[in-house]
Amino acid sequence: MEEENFFARVYAAVRRIPRGRVATYGQIARLCGRPRAARVVGSALHVNPAPGAIPCHRVVNREGRLAPAFAFGGAQVQRDLLAAEGVEAEARGGLFYVDLARYGWQP
Repeated sequence: MEEENFFARVYAAVRRIPRGRVATYGQIARLCGRPRAARVVGSALHVNPAPGAIPCHRVVNREGRLAPAFAFGGAQVQRDLLAAEGVEAEARGGLFYVDLARYGWQP
């Protein structure tokens, strides 16, 4: 039950991230009152019940790296979804990164 409530808080927080911005897993965990639960945030987003309404593609790791195994089609799909919102991701070493200083969301 507690996990369900936490997942609901995660989804509510992720819905707040505006188009053209990204947040980190840790940032979402802090917003939800569990600052050490970044991995649980990732788990919640991996089972996102409403990908169109809950923009999980706007969540990246603390380095700005896109998820190599993005739940809805891989890093290239996440990169394309972000690009459609004006967020550029740079390829480095086979992975994609977003500049958090430029695109990071500050609620």
